[in-house]
Amino acid sequence: MDWTAIALSVRLAAIVALILLVIGLPIAYWLTFSRWRGRFLIEAIVALPLVLPPTVLGLYVLVAIGSQSPLGRAWMAWTGHGLAFTFEALVIASILYSLPFAVQPIASAFAQVDPSLLEASATLGASRWRTFLRVLVPLSIDGIVTGGVLSFAHTLGEFGVVLMVGGNLPGVTRTVSIAIYDQVQAFQYENANATALLLLVFSFGVLASVYAIRRKPWAVPALS
Repeated sequence: MDWTAIALSVRLAAIVALILLVIGLPIAYWLTFSRWRGRFLIEAIVALPLVLPPTVLGLYVLVAIGSQSPLGRAWMAWTGHGLAFTFEALVIASILYSLPFAVQPIASAFAQVDPSLLEASATLGASRWRTFLRVLVPLSIDGIVTGGVLSFAHTLGEFGVVLMVGGNLPGVTRTVSIAIYDQVQAFQYENANATALLLLVFSFGVLASVYAIRRKPWAVPALS
């Protein structure tokens, strides 16, 4: 079992999930409460990775961070090396690829909050920021946790995007999914099965946790 690849994947997933929570909250807030008629265009852009082939997204990310792009040249001037085929490139691509898995659950949770509670907070003189932190976020914590967990799990199992953008550099860009592919290609089926089984158990645990958060099976049922 390639523990280096597993550790790199966990590190990547944790960083991406944290960043997506930071940027996903304001995006979800805007999508939920904006009255702009063209809001559906932004919703479509956010959801695009759900239907876009990973290799297509990976190709355009690779072009956007290549040595001839403005971002690539700026990175080269700042660090002295290219951005493509680095861990940082994996982070950028993974953020784009996992964005809907963070934003959509949070936006759904925001939409379920009773608007009268937000109006009451505003009536009492609370600012939008204070209302967001003290009212909206606590009431939407299930959706926020779900978004974080799903984005972590989705990033952990990425293959096409990370292979296109990061290649297959041991200890740098070789994630656990790429390691499994390499093991199969090398006819190391026992190692591939062990790693795949680990991901299978983890993925099941993640989904079970998400559904448990939504269903709240531990909650005491209300008396009729």
